[in-house]
Amino acid sequence: MSFTNAPVTRSLVYGLVGISIAVSLLDIKHYFYILVDLHLWRFHQTWRPLIYQLCYTNSSEVLFAAITLYNLRSVERMWGSRKYATFVFVTSIFTSILPPTILALFLRPLTVGLFNYLPAGPTPIIFAVLAQYHAMIPHIYKYKVATSTSASTNDQTPGITFSDKSLRYLLAFQLALFQWPGSLLGAVIGWVVGYSWRMELLPRSLIRWRLPGWVVGMRTQRRSEEFEGLRRRLEGENAPTAAATGSQSQADAEGGRRRTMGQQVMDQFRGAF
Repeated sequence: MSFTNAPVTRSLVYGLVGISIAVSLLDIKHYFYILVDLHLWRFHQTWRPLIYQLCYTNSSEVLFAAITLYNLRSVERMWGSRKYATFVFVTSIFTSILPPTILALFLRPLTVGLFNYLPAGPTPIIFAVLAQYHAMIPHIYKYKVATSTSASTNDQTPGITFSDKSLRYLLAFQLALFQWPGSLLGAVIGWVVGYSWRMELLPRSLIRWRLPGWVVGMRTQRRSEEFEGLRRRLEGENAPTAAATGSQSQADAEGGRRRTMGQQVMDQFRGAF
């Protein structure tokens, strides 16, 4: 139970907790949530959609988000850090644009201004990762919580069936309901973006593109130099062996050529009989 082989997840958790604490201490929480009529239409603060996913504004959301990200670290382990970091980066671009746009252009007019608030926090990104977790990671076991006290001889006791993954979904669902309907909107859009990536509904160039290796700490040049040194060392060890084998073969050949006259006569008689 650690961040082994999950450096991107570790950076996300530490960064989310650190930025949220710093924002709280500096008393700048009011810069990270979005009120459509005030921030976008009146003051034209178009930079808010770019930063609203950097932190949460209350400790409960920070706790649940950190636990959820930690529980989803197996996605990074299966994909590799580079692909996972690319997915988070591309997803963050879509979730920075889509929720504020859908809220401002469609949901707010349809609700006559009642739906006007989009809370801070990377809930859309977390649900995009959760969509990958749902599709990739199978459950290990299932269990049933009985809803009736009546005994049953067969396995038809009424109840609700859960799996070992249910707790992870429950934590994420609670995160989506903290500041609903705004947080629920972000969760739904994040889930849709995550599945769109998986079903290759997004542009193929974005799906196939990868962040540079140095972003996630991959040292390609150093690793190639290590392999080159290993190859040279193996070649150096094989050279004396090859030379010894060649010398032995040459000695055997010379020994075969240096036969006496008596051996040649005996070979002729063996062939005749």
